[in-house]
Amino acid sequence: MKWIIRILLIVVISLVGYGYSIKSYESPEGDKWIGVGILILALVLMPLFIYHRYKNKNINDYVFDLNKFKNKDTDNQ
Repeated sequence: MKWIIRILLIVVISLVGYGYSIKSYESPEGDKWIGVGILILALVLMPLFIYHRYKNKNINDYVFDLNKFKNKDTDNQ
């Protein structure tokens, strides 16, 4: 999974770089390559990265629970 994410990141960076280099020659196809790179980043790479990072973690550790703070002793305030 780690290698797939790294390869996709390299592909996205190369697509965006290729798009900007094509765009510098006044070609309208540069925007298309930049858009494809950003779409892969947003729709493929980002969900894979989030899944990979939170695969074996307890999500409740990262959720704010108001009940934990209501039960605190506040006598000295």
